[in-house]
This record gives sequence, structure tokens and C-alpha cells, in this order.
Amino acid sequence: MSLADQINEDIKTAMKAKDKPTLEALRAIKSQILLAATEKGAGESDEAAEMKMLQKLVKQRRDSADIYTNEGRNDLAAAELEQVTIIENYLPEQMTEDQIRSEVDAIIKATGAHGMKDMGKVMGSANQKMAGKADGKIIAQLVKRALDHNEV
Repeated sequence: MSLADQINEDIKTAMKAKDKPTLEALRAIKSQILLAATEKGAGESDEAAEMKMLQKLVKQRRDSADIYTNEGRNDLAAAELEQVTIIENYLPEQMTEDQIRSEVDAIIKATGAHGMKDMGKVMGSANQKMAGKADGKIIAQLVKRALDHNEV
């Protein structure tokens, strides 16, 4: 079952249960899926693109929650964090930092990267291999750290 089909089924279930927070999160996901499908040149969306879209939604919600918390609006922050939890149910289990580090080390060995000049090559492979399973920011930090220590 595709992500869009799963979301549609879950929307029906949430509507029957009158579960407003879940319904809001699911409608946000559906909205992003429809936007991606109608973009110019968009074909069938692949799983990696769907995972990236879901990660973007989670990041947006977390950023909003941080802003609300800083402004003293904990009620709104809690609502955003509740949506994060719901959206994360559709993402694969996230990798730990140690798992990411070992994957990055393997990619560096496989590509023969030596130093920061090879960061683009390593990041391309890492992002492709860990799409949806790890945050790109953490991947970039670990790649940079590993390549800094790998300078010749």
C-alpha cells in the first residue's frame, strides 16, 4: 500500500474516531503528497522522496514548537509536538548516531575519500543510502568530522 493510500485510510479512521490532532497531522501529510504530485515535472513519487517529505514536515513542526516554547505558548508547542509523534509513525525507525557513524565510515572507505575535497562524493552516497532513516544535518556533521580526521 502506498503512503497516499495509507494516509487516506488513516484519515477515514481518524474522522470516525473524531481524533482531531491525528486528523490535522494526516491532512498535512496528504496536502504535501498532493503538492508533490502536482509539481511541474513530477511523476510517481518514490519512497525516498516520500520519506524526505515526511522528515521535512517533522522538522517544520519541531521548529514551530521551539518558537512557541520560546514565546511562552506551551499549549501550541504541545500541539505541534503531538503532530510530530503522529507523522513519525510513517517514517522508518531512525538510525542512532553510532549507526550513522559506522555507515559514514564504510562509505568513506568504499569511495576512497581523503579529506574535505571529497565531501560532496561522500554526502551524495550517504544521503542516498540513509534517506528517511537519518537526519541530513547529523549525517553532514559526522561526514565533516570523519573527513577532517582523514586529511592527508
